[in-house]
Amino acid sequence: MPTTNSKFFDDLAKLMSNAAGAAQGVRKEVDTLVQGQVERVLNNLNVVKREEFDVVKEMAEKARLENEALTRRISELEAKLSGAKPSDSAS
Repeated sequence: MPTTNSKFFDDLAKLMSNAAGAAQGVRKEVDTLVQGQVERVLNNLNVVKREEFDVVKEMAEKARLENEALTRRISELEAKLSGAKPSDSAS
């Protein structure tokens, strides 16, 4: 009888391993389906992707810095034209 019990437990262990593998496969499938649905909903809502947001943020920062530099330059040029010192209020 010990051989029968051992075979039974071996078969049970194989069955449990197969069930665990199948459960992982189902989980991956569900994850893929859910991710597809979420992406579709976000696309329908016109939500911006993080990469796109970061690019626009960098562009805005660069434009702001250029604007500040041009504002200082204009102040300096205006001061030269009027013969006065450039003011620090434009910074």
